[in-house]
Amino acid sequence: MHAGIDAIGLALPPLTLELAALARARNVEPSKFLEGLGTTRISIPPVDEDTVTLAVRAANSALENAGVAKSDIGLCIVGTETAVDHSKPVAAFVHGLLGLPSGCRIYETKHACYGATAGLQTALDWIRSGSARGKKALIIGSDIARYGLRTPGEPTQGAGAVALLVSDAPRLVAFEPGKVGTFAHDVNDFWRPLYSKDAVVDGHYSVSCYLEGLEGAYRAYLERADGPRGEGPFSDRFGAIAYHVPYGKMAVKAHRHLRGLEGDADPAKSFERLVAPTLVLPRLVGNIYTGSLYLALASALSESPADLAGREVALFSYGSGSCAELFSGTVQPGAQARARASGWRALIDGQRVIDVAEYETIMDAREAMDTRAAHDADGPGPRFLGVRDHRRIYSA
Repeated sequence: MHAGIDAIGLALPPLTLELAALARARNVEPSKFLEGLGTTRISIPPVDEDTVTLAVRAANSALENAGVAKSDIGLCIVGTETAVDHSKPVAAFVHGLLGLPSGCRIYETKHACYGATAGLQTALDWIRSGSARGKKALIIGSDIARYGLRTPGEPTQGAGAVALLVSDAPRLVAFEPGKVGTFAHDVNDFWRPLYSKDAVVDGHYSVSCYLEGLEGAYRAYLERADGPRGEGPFSDRFGAIAYHVPYGKMAVKAHRHLRGLEGDADPAKSFERLVAPTLVLPRLVGNIYTGSLYLALASALSESPADLAGREVALFSYGSGSCAELFSGTVQPGAQARARASGWRALIDGQRVIDVAEYETIMDAREAMDTRAAHDADGPGPRFLGVRDHRRIYSA
């Protein structure tokens, strides 16, 4: 049975910050952020935006793009590493605010930035097994990548959600069962203690762990890949390669490493063809953790000048801690036209650019947002209104 991604929905905060402006405010040469990270803007959530509101808006977008009714959803999984409760899953809030049917299975997955991929692989197997019985799945990666003001991680922030509608008749990308390579290793490269809103990262070590995961997952994938190897790099068979991209420069390092495994002495040449289109949207959004890989996939579909129909695209997912997975799928006829009609670039262009002073005010205000008293809704939802009787209150 076929299974894959039928539609993609994207949600972003209404605000964005230019990294060049942040660099100047921090007395840093702008090129250190722009070229050094490969990112130009980072999305900034206001105090009424959280992981739940982003997830709901992304899910609505995916359903609208596909023309699918909420009653058709039988599984909803939210992958996140910035959950709003230690017990109640983000998926439960999403289920209520979206109005999904009561017969829908819902839960949250956590494994750093790998969480959404864990959900996607579960949904694919759920459909292939026949358990879906014609229903579709919503898999959402929703996160707010937050670091403290004036910390080394500050320019690698971002916020957003990507929702994948998964079905047995995918109109974007179809995945073959078993065509996946996995690599896991218990490491402490990036984590967030229970007592902290901000993540802790061992930067150089985390990059090493990412590349170790890429190598292990790719070698495992090659053992399961079909067809003759032939001459030249195996990865040349792909029409695009989407890497987990917390910041654009990471994809450069990843591609250099992967092509080095294949003996390519000039990886920059294939990078422009295989990877550059996947970074057009991520460099304007910043780090969105679990959704980052799928924002890169959306970028490949909407921004690639090449005709990808019938071509395989490779996806590499990495979650610190760690688990890595490389898998591939086939782009369906008309997928790129659908992607270009989804309005993702217009959504990004519609964000309001804020200055550093407003950004710092918002960051300070968000420190207490999880305990602020709930107020009445004063605008369209979904919005986080605050807390009442230890319950998070949202406008629909």
